[in-house]
Amino acid sequence: MLMSFSKSDVPDVYVVTGSNTGMGKLVASLLYSKNARVYVAARSEERANKAIDDIKKAYPSSKGSLAFMKLGLSDLSLVKASANFFLSRESKLNGLFNNAGAMYVDTKGPQDTVQGFEMNLGVNVIGPFLLTKVLMPALAAAVPSEPEGSVRVVWLCSLGTELIGERSRGMTANRDMAAYKRYSHMDRYALSKAANWLHAAEYARRIRSAGVVSVPLNPGNNSTELARQHPALVQFFLRRIVYPPVYGAYTQLYAAFSKDIGLANSGIWVAPFGRLLPIRGDLLDATKSKAEGGNGHAAEFWDWTEEQVKAFN
Repeated sequence: MLMSFSKSDVPDVYVVTGSNTGMGKLVASLLYSKNARVYVAARSEERANKAIDDIKKAYPSSKGSLAFMKLGLSDLSLVKASANFFLSRESKLNGLFNNAGAMYVDTKGPQDTVQGFEMNLGVNVIGPFLLTKVLMPALAAAVPSEPEGSVRVVWLCSLGTELIGERSRGMTANRDMAAYKRYSHMDRYALSKAANWLHAAEYARRIRSAGVVSVPLNPGNNSTELARQHPALVQFFLRRIVYPPVYGAYTQLYAAFSKDIGLANSGIWVAPFGRLLPIRGDLLDATKSKAEGGNGHAAEFWDWTEEQVKAFN
């Protein structure tokens, strides 16, 4: 006997990186509560499974599913393996949340990724770039059966994007490893977040014809594990000026689902906590070609990153 299925019978599929804790865990929880199939992409299987158990207990009536997806952004071979794991199980991807990131300020810990990139640059920028690139066929495959502009990639930037990016340091620093390492660890982190902006904006330009929307955002100052390497005194003061992580999760969900965003304005900047605001003018110039009155840095940085990951495509 043949059975008929409607769109509502087939759950949407999402990948949320770094969803074993903090904002990512909250995003995964809220997606699961709406019956989505969610891949919890994280380094630690133990911590991811603990998060999965927590989420299932919080939403016992959900018809969705949660699956662990091992992801180590500091090693591009593991990033490729993670993406291939997903592609072996799913043909379509409705949304990718590039939520995972790190603020490496520990001068005594590892300073470089497996492939030799400075940690902030490798984990926050190069790794997510490769993951997004390898998952692109699954994103494009979801477009024909979904409402226009609903298949999206969300990129987490930060306040550091506008504090340090382009004007004050220049994104060329990301392509000069020796110069990059002369900056303070905090500046390196902020530069990596400016790099996320460049990738998100350039991705919007390059994949618009495929029907996939790219959304960069600043989730706000939230209480997460991001600052765990800071000295205790710094963490003490930070806790007094940050918001609960759910605010950052709401900002991500706004970027992923708001009808204010679509193909026509793909690449638009989302500010805390779910507002469309203009980004600093010189950062916008970086996304324009010289013929358009910009400096072409986003396209140049994209091409440079392509070179760094070509062995893993």
